[in-house]
Amino acid sequence: MALLQLGFRLFFLAGSAYAVIAAPLWVAALFGLVDHQPYADWLSWHRHEMMFGFVMAIVAGFLLTAVQNWTGRRGLSGWPLGGLVLFWLAARLAWLFNAPAWLLPAVDVCFALALAGIMLRFLLPVRQSRNYPIVVVLVLLGLANLVSHLGLLQNDYALHRQGVLAAIWLVIALVTLIAGRVIPFFTANGLGSKQAAKPLPWLDNGLLLGTVFLAVLHLPGIGLVATPWLSAVFVLLAAGHLTRLINWYQPGIWQVPLLWSLHLAYAWLVLGMLTLAAWHLGWANSFSQGLHLMTIGTMAGLILAMIARVSLGHTGRPLQPPATMTWGFVLLNLAVPLRVGLGSFYPHYGFWLASLCWSAAFVLFLYHYGPMLCRPRTDGKPG
Repeated sequence: MALLQLGFRLFFLAGSAYAVIAAPLWVAALFGLVDHQPYADWLSWHRHEMMFGFVMAIVAGFLLTAVQNWTGRRGLSGWPLGGLVLFWLAARLAWLFNAPAWLLPAVDVCFALALAGIMLRFLLPVRQSRNYPIVVVLVLLGLANLVSHLGLLQNDYALHRQGVLAAIWLVIALVTLIAGRVIPFFTANGLGSKQAAKPLPWLDNGLLLGTVFLAVLHLPGIGLVATPWLSAVFVLLAAGHLTRLINWYQPGIWQVPLLWSLHLAYAWLVLGMLTLAAWHLGWANSFSQGLHLMTIGTMAGLILAMIARVSLGHTGRPLQPPATMTWGFVLLNLAVPLRVGLGSFYPHYGFWLASLCWSAAFVLFLYHYGPMLCRPRTDGKPG
């Protein structure tokens, strides 16, 4: 069965389908159009599920596929893969349909830990220490998820929020690590350059450590208090990411949708960190604005660009997405100013329009890529 051949197939489909549903469902609930009550409340559901539901599904699909390339060993497939997807789905349904408080954390927290264990099982035999930090981040994501659940169990919604925010920064750490490898490589490949941009290990390591430091600060809530010295941390990190972006840049990217979508998503990270720096100095009114620049612009932007490329490459197809998929990249990037800009002044219009653009982008992915992911590779190879 093609769907069970490699992790990207089922997880990319499941994560994208969840994205289509989750954003408009949250906006409808926010404006009182939904009578149903999930576990805890709709705000907690939105915070948690966009990270541990949508984002974690795509992270799982990407890592379970990439680890095969990294190690040269056959990736997770067959019913063990199907069981992991059902494990993920069970947590989503448990939250949405108000499962008992003791059941949901047990199912949900174990997913990231199980993924970490699977990754370690592949990496240890070949002693690939270069990728051990990914396992560490997955374990920390599981712990951040546990904190978010403990907060809800204790009716401590501040603690719940802190757990989710720590998870956001841990995912940004993963983005920092993986984007530093793939964006320059994909750019050189896509433009036919002889070699990728020269790596800057000191900068890569500094950005990774700095982002994990932010996760540590947000878990106890320190990062949620406007503090001038923290603005300097955000400015330094923004400058580092901008340096990376300039180092990777080649003018030809604007002719290749699979490239400009990656670079633009990474640019939102720079703007998000500068916005948070401004908030810590009292120059911006909303912490949420900087957060959504990164969660919608960077995370979702990179996700859509990456799954569009990975799905082509790993199904044996040329790296040329369907023409209308470009509109998916445009719509997702349009969702950022609609949510952060228009949504700040006219929430009803801004939130609805942003959610519709977001959902339309992932509908386009499902429409074009769903059939590819459900069929065997065109070149007859396994995967």
